[in-house]
Amino acid sequence: MQSFHSVPVGTRGPTEEAKKAAMEQVVEGLLDDACVKCSKGKAFFGGDQIGYLDIALGCFLGWVRVTEKTSHLKLLDESKTPHLVKWADSFSADASVKDVMPETDKLAEFAKALMAKFKAPPPS
Repeated sequence: MQSFHSVPVGTRGPTEEAKKAAMEQVVEGLLDDACVKCSKGKAFFGGDQIGYLDIALGCFLGWVRVTEKTSHLKLLDESKTPHLVKWADSFSADASVKDVMPETDKLAEFAKALMAKFKAPPPS
């Protein structure tokens, strides 16, 4: 009997292209549509002011930007997710957020240091 790890990579599941296409469908279809439906044309999911959902999603914006920078992959693309891009810009520029939103370069350095720590051998 073969173990899961001895099965050729291509037979374990979808190809990288299929995974990428699925992710694009999620981001473009579900998330951008949800942004439109929830906000009802307003700047934020909760309306004219930042609400709980905005805060919950906004917590990920710094990491999304780090991922975009380090992987050269555009996750929030104006041509594919215009409403999410507009929301992200509004959220980041809001007076209650802009002073606490981490700078992308500093957060990327933190991520790099964190990954190095995880990869380091445990102390003996």
